Amino acid sequence: MSSSRRVAVVTGSNKGIGFAIVRDLCKKFSGDVILTSRDLTRGQEAVKKLKEEGLNALFHQLDIDDLQSIRTLRDFLKERYGGVDVLVNNAGMAFKEADTTPFHIQAEVTMKTNFFSTRNVSTELLPLMKPQGRVVNVSSVMSVRSLQKCSPELQQKFRSDTITEEELVGLMEKFVEDTKKGVHEKEGWPNTAYGVSKIGVTVLSRIHARQLNEKRKGDNILLNACCPGWVRTDMAGPKATKSPEEGAETPVYLALLPPNVTEPHGQFVSEKKVEKW
Repeated sequence: MSSSRRVAVVTGSNKGIGFAIVRDLCKKFSGDVILTSRDLTRGQEAVKKLKEEGLNALFHQLDIDDLQSIRTLRDFLKERYGGVDVLVNNAGMAFKEADTTPFHIQAEVTMKTNFFSTRNVSTELLPLMKPQGRVVNVSSVMSVRSLQKCSPELQQKFRSDTITEEELVGLMEKFVEDTKKGVHEKEGWPNTAYGVSKIGVTVLSRIHARQLNEKRKGDNILLNACCPGWVRTDMAGPKATKSPEEGAETPVYLALLPPNVTEPHGQFVSEKKVEKW
């Protein structure tokens, strides 16, 4: 297979916003679109559903919580396409409000998937991004709201233009530790594991965009975080205001930014507009 063939990859895309993003990319992206899911059967069923709509997505298994699974996808993309043109880090999770799981366990599980596993995908796949590549990290408006509820000291750290990836990882680990000790609020954290995990995703996006500027300036790879909005999915529930299709609009807009533009980059984008972090 010629490595000149373009490819877009969407994590966690057998349902919800991820599925809507794949559907839209199948219509608008010139190249292969890869739908990924942890579960083989669900992923293949999702691809079949698109086929019935006359759309061709390819399936590749991916469990972002499993490093080996990420590396298997990485090797496949390298071999088949010589890299990646579009990466949408959509996979994520949230506990329901009524869930009675102890908060420190919710914090650990949510942080593992939403922050650490997303970071692992980025660590393995960002080096494969081709020139003019586009990376979209699906964050949430909850990251902005949760940031505003952090102590001034934490806000300053998270808004810093020089925070390193190691420092961010340390802060995310500290949040989980503080919840275990029952001191997270005293330490200046908001009472939301999901919100803090998405602060991590937004700040990680800012750091990775900065790294791309330093290491690959001439390649014009654009990387942003975005909020899809409040979307009717299994995660957000049936009362949410947007359909998955509407939720896919901003991520797809960022995934398909034309080759000649240089921004947005390293931004938090909602409703296709850059929001102040």
